[in-house]
Amino acid sequence: SGLIGRSWAMVFAAGGCKVKLYDIAQQQLTNALENIRKQMKEMEKSGFLKGTLSAEQQFSLISVCTDLKAAVEGATFIQECTPENLELKKKIFSQLDLIVDDNVILSSSTSCLLPSKLFTGLKHIKQCIVSHPVNPPYFVPLVEIVPHPETDPSTTERTYALMKKIGQSPVKLNREIEGFVLNRLQYAVISEAWRLVGEGVISPTDLDLVMSDGLGMRYAFIGPLETMHLNAEGISNYCERYSEGMRLVLNTFGPVPEFSGEIVQKVNQAMSEKIPVVPKVLDARRKWRDECLTGLAKLKAQMKSD
Repeated sequence: SGLIGRSWAMVFAAGGCKVKLYDIAQQQLTNALENIRKQMKEMEKSGFLKGTLSAEQQFSLISVCTDLKAAVEGATFIQECTPENLELKKKIFSQLDLIVDDNVILSSSTSCLLPSKLFTGLKHIKQCIVSHPVNPPYFVPLVEIVPHPETDPSTTERTYALMKKIGQSPVKLNREIEGFVLNRLQYAVISEAWRLVGEGVISPTDLDLVMSDGLGMRYAFIGPLETMHLNAEGISNYCERYSEGMRLVLNTFGPVPEFSGEIVQKVNQAMSEKIPVVPKVLDARRKWRDECLTGLAKLKAQMKSD
């Protein structure tokens, strides 16, 4: 019932699903419910509440439980949201494996642990899958669906259909790969950003501006492949025009950075001047980020309906 668990509970409730939120500590669950009610009320007031039900109707769909067996009784889909710790996740899935039936889907929120490391050896392995959300899931709809090599195709299809039903934007990976897709793309950008700053080509704050007021403007609505398609007379024409230049630039990329030493200090200084590393300031900036994401999500929904 931490941040990701609460957000998932709100997403499922917004989609009209009955949700049981499980944790080992009752106080943690009490705090989670208070936080969820507050968030729902605030979003309803500002017009950003997801789904067709009122905040009170959505909130009434969420109950809490400190007994794992009771929590999963009658469930059709279980979304694990424990901290990113392999042994902890394996422990909870081994417990679930003993008490679930052959129809429930066992899904993990992990952002980087491979399904083969999480699920291998489980009796219900065909029902196991990773559904990796983007933080915070309530405001960013993407979900990466990553199967174990032994996951039944019907598990993938049912998970995909459920995510669509509750208003998320699922994507299916055909096989597992380190970092899945979102983080592989993210790390590629971070890696080159780090090199450019480290080599003194650009300042850290200007680097971020290149993304927020440049590439990010496009990528909020279309991906890199569609960008290529639209920036020429289709993909084939783009490759004819620009492939030589792209290869020339890509061949100048350096090795994977160490993310340590002087560059850390340089980037940290720039970021800390902009956003001091103080809990109150960081929380205010995160709140601002989430408000921006909410507004963007609303705009994108309007554009789709138009």
